[in-house]
Amino acid sequence: MPDTSVALGGMRLLNPVILGSGDHLMTAGGIRAGLATGAAAVVAKSANESEAAKRQLDGSDHVLLDSAWRKLPWDFTPPADAMLFGRSGLHQAAPEDWIEQVAALDREAAALGQYVIGSLILAGMDAACELARRYERAGIRVLEFNIGAPHGDEAAAGAIVQERAAVRVREITARVRSAVSIPLWIKLTGQSEDVAGLALAAKEGGADAVIVMGRFMALVPDVETRAPMLGTAGAIGGPWSLALTCRWLAQARKRVGRDYPLLGTNGARSGLDAARFLLAGARAVEMTSAVMQGGFGVAARAVTEFAAYLERTGGTAEELVGVAADRQVAYGVQADRPGYWREFVPREAR
Repeated sequence: MPDTSVALGGMRLLNPVILGSGDHLMTAGGIRAGLATGAAAVVAKSANESEAAKRQLDGSDHVLLDSAWRKLPWDFTPPADAMLFGRSGLHQAAPEDWIEQVAALDREAAALGQYVIGSLILAGMDAACELARRYERAGIRVLEFNIGAPHGDEAAAGAIVQERAAVRVREITARVRSAVSIPLWIKLTGQSEDVAGLALAAKEGGADAVIVMGRFMALVPDVETRAPMLGTAGAIGGPWSLALTCRWLAQARKRVGRDYPLLGTNGARSGLDAARFLLAGARAVEMTSAVMQGGFGVAARAVTEFAAYLERTGGTAEELVGVAADRQVAYGVQADRPGYWREFVPREAR
């Protein structure tokens, strides 16, 4: 069997596939189903102290769209080009109750060599630090702190915060780092002109790993009703996101150094996509939208497909990390091909 394991700081994951936090991971049953896929880890549904964020869960709405912006049935068999467009909120349980439940599930996962990871989304800084300490006291082994939630600018006041300034990312990371000693992963927004700079700021603040990157906010007009789909803006992701995420992973790798752990999310749909993220510089891959769209079998197939890829091509998962990123040549120094541009112009315009 090929070696699918990857090192992530002081941890070693069975494989690079992680189920990212989402509505399907809001119950013990959902988390156990995620672990049953064979993925290395499951990130439990995010929480914070905000009542506004909890209320937003009652306004959740999602739609699947194809590449022509047509609505698709939600039957868990989406086509390869399906995009997830929607909005949601945070877990409505009392934080202490959800934390204890996540910690119990992480103990179950540990017996299988897997992880259940706690997830916080920033609302208030003092409350975030206290909740982080509660996760650690409960026995959670890894904490993900999401400061890049796509809905940050659109959400109700006080619900969630999205940070796009490097100085703020550094300060916030340092505050939470000082509150806990367990591994701390910082999840960044993709809605920044310099995601790599934010990754460096998180590293400087003491993060053990950085997750690149959250989904994008979008507005999709419905040409039949002439109103916005879902009535408002929402977060969108799809297979097209992979190329954007891979570019920022490669850029972040240059800034934080080859040995610093990066995780990729936003665009991965398969085991081969996991390989693409690793080649771009990630050490692990969080899959969220694809699993929401296609069910937990998507993650199980990704684990199997990734192992099959290594068996077919040789080598280990570790040996993939950053290979494509490090093989980039400077823009504009590719082979000199005078006149080649004409191949891409309609004949009548040449």
